[in-house]
Amino acid sequence: QVQLVESGGGLVQAGGSLRLSCAASTSISSIHVMGWYRQAPGKQRESVASLTSNGFTNYVDSVKGRFTISRDNAKNTIYLQMNSLKPEDTAVYYCNAARGPALYWGQGTQVTVSS
Repeated sequence: QVQLVESGGGLVQAGGSLRLSCAASTSISSIHVMGWYRQAPGKQRESVASLTSNGFTNYVDSVKGRFTISRDNAKNTIYLQMNSLKPEDTAVYYCNAARGPALYWGQGTQVTVSS
């Protein structure tokens, strides 16, 4: 089992920044892929950014150049630095971890961007 706890969400004005954190209950070096998803009201959950254990990253087109995913293996934590936030980034953001065939999710953190 891997427990994931997100933090760092909040209310920010358009153009502002937030950094989300996701702390894992186990060593993240053993986790093949970690990432961030988001779900806005009335919409499906979508992948925002992912990071593999060997350092490859992937971003949804709408956040490229604005968001950066990173990891700190010593703290068993991944981050999502979000800059130049837009109202359309408003959503609940979830941390995700894939280890073998198992998928794990955090409880989510709300990000609200006001115009």
